[in-house]
Amino acid sequence: MAFIFDDTNVRQEIESGKPVVIDFWAQWCGPCKHISPIVEELAQEYEGKVLIGKYDVDEGADLLAEYNIRNIPTILFFKDGKLFDRHVGSTTKEILAEKINALL
Repeated sequence: MAFIFDDTNVRQEIESGKPVVIDFWAQWCGPCKHISPIVEELAQEYEGKVLIGKYDVDEGADLLAEYNIRNIPTILFFKDGKLFDRHVGSTTKEILAEKINALL
């Protein structure tokens, strides 16, 4: 299951140094619903190697301005505590897996 990021834990996880992938989403977002199962599958497949989770934009706002999140879904990829890559919009599992593998 994908990790649930919120304003209380997100910075700690990013700064941990391990690879982190954050899916910025909302319940009302159609494209977010489309990639949600993909994010869940990848979270299981990369468990123990990469922390993959979701950040509900309606529940928190701290990161939206900091990382210029203007559209959802937006997926951010962090390596060594720094933003490494981003993807905006719906996508395939293969494209996300390529970006995750680049973190490793």
